[in-house]
Parts: sequence; C-alpha cells; structure tokens
Amino acid sequence: MPAFSRFTPLTSALPSTVPFVGPEALERQRNALVKARIGANENGFGPSPLVIEAMQSQAHDIWKYNDPENFDLKSALAAHLGIGIANIAIGEGVDSLLGLIVRMIVTTGTPVVTSHGGYPTFNFHVAGFGGRLVTVPYVGDREDLDGLLEAVQREKAPLVYFANPDNPMGSWWDRDKVTAFARALPEDCMLVLDEAYCETGPDSCLPSVESLIDMPNVLRTRTFSKAYGLAGARVGYAIGTPETITAFDKLRNHFGMNRLATVAALAALKDQDYLQRVVARIEAARERIGMIARDNGLVALTSATNFVAIDCGRDGLYARAIVDGLLDHGVFIRMPGVAPLNRCIRVSVGPDADLDLFEQALPQVLKRLD
Repeated sequence: MPAFSRFTPLTSALPSTVPFVGPEALERQRNALVKARIGANENGFGPSPLVIEAMQSQAHDIWKYNDPENFDLKSALAAHLGIGIANIAIGEGVDSLLGLIVRMIVTTGTPVVTSHGGYPTFNFHVAGFGGRLVTVPYVGDREDLDGLLEAVQREKAPLVYFANPDNPMGSWWDRDKVTAFARALPEDCMLVLDEAYCETGPDSCLPSVESLIDMPNVLRTRTFSKAYGLAGARVGYAIGTPETITAFDKLRNHFGMNRLATVAALAALKDQDYLQRVVARIEAARERIGMIARDNGLVALTSATNFVAIDCGRDGLYARAIVDGLLDHGVFIRMPGVAPLNRCIRVSVGPDADLDLFEQALPQVLKRLD
C-alpha cells in the first residue's frame, strides 16, 4: 500500500534542490575556511559607507514592519529612472520576483523558453510550478536571440527568459538587438529581461527605459545585489507597464521586504558617486582576472558583469577539477553547469587580497592537474 503523502503530486515528485551550493555549506563540508570568496558574483568591494551609516541610524526602528507599499523606494527609483511609480514593483531580490512572474503565468505543462545553461534559479521556479522548460543552446558563448524567438513561436510559449548581460558567460547583446528581440515576440509571450548586471556593462548593451516601457509583455528585473553591494539585503525591482506591474500586488508577500534593507537601498541609490567608483574597481578587477588567466595559458572571455568566465580549453571534468583544486587552497569560485559552457570556470571580481590568493593558487592547481 503506497505511503500517504501530505503534499501535492507535483511537490512529491520534485527533487529537493539548492540551485547554488554556498561557500558556507562548502566550509561545513570541508571543515575549512573559504579565504577568497570570489564565486557567487557578490560585490566584495561592499556598499557605500553612507549605506552602513543609514542602517545603523535606523536600526532602532527594526521593530516596525516595512511599508507594505514600498512607497519611498519606488519613488526614489522612479525619479532615478525617469518613470512613474506605477511602473515599478519591489521584491526580495530578483530571485523572488522571478518566482512571482512564473507564478503569474505558469501552470502544469506550460512551455517556458530559456537558454540551456542560463540562470538556474529561474528554472527552479518553473519546475516548482509545473512548467515545461524548453531550452536553446548558446551560440558563440552568447544567448541565441534568434533561437529563443523561434522556440517561443514553435512552442507557443507564454514566457521567455533572457539575461543581458548574461550569467554565467558575462556576454551581452547591444541595445538595438535586445529591443528588436522584445518587439518581435508575440504579444501573448511575456519577456523577462533580467538586467541584474546593468550597471557593470557598457552603455551600448542597455536599452533605454523609455524604449520598452510601453510594452505590457516586457518585465525588466534589476537588483541592488551586484554593483550596489547589497546581496545580503535582498532588494530587487521590476520595471513594466502599470497594468503588468499591478499583477505583483495579487501575489507578493506585502510584508516581505526587510525594513533595514529598504533603508540600505535608498542610501545606495543616493550615492551614485560611490557607485561609479565601484564600477571602475570592477572593471580593473576584470582586467586583472583576465591577466591571471592569460599568464596561465587560459583564455578569459570578455565580460560585461562583475565576474569573468575563463575558458580552460578542455571539458567540464577538467574545469571541475580546477574549481575543486582552488577550493583546497581556500579559493571559492564556480563554473557553468552544462556543456559546452562548462569548459569554463567563473571568477567573481573582488578585493586585491582575494585576487592575490587566486593568482597564487591557480598555477599550483594547473601544475598538479597536468
């Protein structure tokens, strides 16, 4: 007689999954400290000092719930972007917003188009709501816009995910190509345009807010986790037409935003001078990672993000051996999950001390593997 289950058939059938194994888990598994945390695409340069001051000054109010309408942060973002408050939804990081978007559209068997090897947390949400992933391979280490469009049309998919700049390869498309892709999609297909790395890429890759703001089937997601250095605060936002944005109020956790995280985001947004200094440090760190790769006979891919994908020249087993070997030296990095992207390792930018450890450990690991 089958065991009784309290869960839905979908929940019972799903594997217990953690899309990303964190450095804390690796430390517990190995009983050893991570010395260089350059694997999770965090901003090791940290937030503006004004952010820390603002959080400290408001800590006494943590007994209060956050404003469920997120009015102040919406207003600040609207002024910063030159759009209306009604064009913005706030959420607990992009990951939470992706879950809400999938919930809006996906039921059991719904086809959802994304890139093979793209952001796994999006796939996690699609599986969690019973959707059917339709994946399109990368071409030339970039997401294949023509392939994504063809898959949407073939499958009559109501949802497609595209990240620009891209994770895990760091590549990007220019704004004209992105805009043309968005406007070529069927009106009944929602585009999630994930722009988590919008501050670290060239201006040429980012469509203006105005260029897509009239499209009810486009949601652009952005975050304070990367360039602003607030990954632990979990603050993200979506940009869309008012009629699309109102759908979030039907589903979101209205008291989900952390009060101090909101304070932090407001302070970060005000300090654009600090943001520009950090972006310059990110660019310099990307250059250094590329130099380290070249010095060791590897090929660094051009990146528009806060990480660099490094082509190790072989297969996924070899790249995995490098990742594991670096961890033996206390250097935490990651790698793409599927072939042929998994011939690469992925190194996040970080302070000089972290990159010093990477530079010292990499040749030792490669020598041992050869």
